[in-house]
Amino acid sequence: MSRPTTTLHRPPSITYSRDVESVARSWTFLTNHAHVLIAVSRNPELRQRDISELVGITEGAVQRILNELEDDGYLARERIGRRNRYTVLAGQPLRHPLEAGHTIEEIIDTVNRGAVPAN
Repeated sequence: MSRPTTTLHRPPSITYSRDVESVARSWTFLTNHAHVLIAVSRNPELRQRDISELVGITEGAVQRILNELEDDGYLARERIGRRNRYTVLAGQPLRHPLEAGHTIEEIIDTVNRGAVPAN
């Protein structure tokens, strides 16, 4: 019995117009943890589903990241009825030794400069 052959397809290259979807599927400079913090900083009342769509990860990954950020003191969560309201604790230091002396606030301020708040 012969094995089925598979054809490998290369991902489409990113065009000069910087197709957002193509960029989202390739690597980025910031982690998903940073992306979640940035999304929440723009709109503290986002649902996990909304964060998932903005960041491009599953709802389960968002839930895990939110829990980790809360457990490590980078995020506070307040339950309001059936929804959560998140507060980024922006004064917290970044975790990697190369980033020592810098805070979450610096990243958020830099990235959010001129940004439109997430809905």
